[in-house]
Amino acid sequence: RNIQPQLARRNTPHGSGLGTTRWVVERSLAWLHQFRRLRVHFERRADIHEAFLFLGLALICWNALEWA
Repeated sequence: RNIQPQLARRNTPHGSGLGTTRWVVERSLAWLHQFRRLRVHFERRADIHEAFLFLGLALICWNALEWA
């Protein structure tokens, strides 16, 4: 079938531009997963889960501002 793998090389320009900032989203989601109530999803109601999500985001922003 003559299929050759094409591995991306480090520190080379990306052709399509896709995936250049994916690590920002992955890092943010990883920070949210350190909160157990968001990781396990205890709440039955979506509005309570959303409130804990916003609280987690506020704490992440607060910590980022402290380090800045």
